[in-house]
Order: sequence, then structure tokens, then C-alpha cells
Amino acid sequence: MKKQGKKYVEASSKLEKNKEYPIAEAIKLVKETSITKFDSTIDVALKLNVDPKKADQQLRGSFVLPNGTGKTKKILVIAKGAQAEAAKNANADYVGDKDMIEKIQKENWFDYDVIIATPDMMPELGKIGKILGPKGLMPNPKTNTVTTNVVAAIEDVKKGMVSFKTDTYGNIHSVIGKVSFDEKKLQENLEYVVNTISKLKPASVKGKFINSITVASTMGPGIKLDKNSFDI
Repeated sequence: MKKQGKKYVEASSKLEKNKEYPIAEAIKLVKETSITKFDSTIDVALKLNVDPKKADQQLRGSFVLPNGTGKTKKILVIAKGAQAEAAKNANADYVGDKDMIEKIQKENWFDYDVIIATPDMMPELGKIGKILGPKGLMPNPKTNTVTTNVVAAIEDVKKGMVSFKTDTYGNIHSVIGKVSFDEKKLQENLEYVVNTISKLKPASVKGKFINSITVASTMGPGIKLDKNSFDI
């Protein structure tokens, strides 16, 4: 078993084992138990009552957090003509079509966080799907990264758009902000994520949908939340 560091152990001592905390208390604790010298990211993990092997229970999408993520993302837009010009005017970090696709293929180039593409470019992007897929960079209509309105997509990413999907264990992970955020902004972002996901319950799922909710800062201990804190 991996031995935890001194800072982690000290942070964990502030938590009661197996306790599920009200949302306000959990937010306060997740800030207090941050152990990094840098401004840590705070994430939420939702354990769902889904079977990821069933197509209708594989959840995927995106949303824009009310208070952003606290992180600036570099955007690559794959488009031609008027859409490419619009992307440049909207201050995308990189804009191109086949030239950018070749650069990724030949140079193993990944100096960006998000790829936005127009539908007509997807056949070309599909050719490097094996490169982009494992890194979670392949554009997808469900996450609003394949679109005919690249300007709106760029604006959403800059505002704090977060993409999500169920993992192989039926969990969804999402950033909710930084430790430097005030508690009110973190709580608003957390409530937004949980409420948004709760509305995506597949018709084939019977009984409760969200089994547990946990927040944690980068390298910090997980803090379980009382689901009764949410309007779900």
C-alpha cells in the first residue's frame, strides 16, 4: 500500500472518517486541506448508478461553469474559409485545416487543450483519431466541439466550458474551480455540476442515480458530501 506524505496525513486528520459533509462545510474543508504550494484545482467526482457497458447509460457532454474554471485553455480550431477567419477574429490560439492536422501527425504536436472543428473537417481529423482519441482531444458534437458556430464554441471554452463523460466505473469527474476561488463561487459551480448531471438520468436507470459525491483538491484528500445538500 502506498504510504501517504506528511502533509496529506495532516490534511486528512481534519476529516471525520466516513462522514458526509453538508456542502458549505465540504467547500470550506476542501480549501483547508489543499497541500500544494501552487493554486490547486478542485475537482468533484460523482459515482453514478449506471452500467457504462450499456450505450444508453454512457453519459457525455459539456457545460459552462457559472464562475469559470480558473484555468486558461489554449484552443486549436480546425476550419476553412469564413469559419477560419471568424476563429482568428475570436482569438483562437491556433487556426488551420490540413496543415494543422499534418503538424499533429508528423510532429506529435499538442500545444493546446481543446480542438474545435467544423463538421466538414471531421473526415480529415478522423484520420488521426488514434492520436487524438487517447488524449481526449478528439472533437465531438456532444461536447460542442464539432460545430458550425466556432465563435460561440470559442467563447464557451474561454468562459469555462468543461467536457465530461462516464469512465469505465460509471464515474464522472469535473473541475469546479481553484483553491483561490471564494467559497460562494466554488459552491455555485459545484451545485451547477451536480444539478446538471442529475438531470441526465437515463430512463433505463431505476432507483437512485447519484450514489456518492466527493470533492478534492489536487493531491488532497477526498471529502464526501451529503447528497441532501443538493436539490436533486
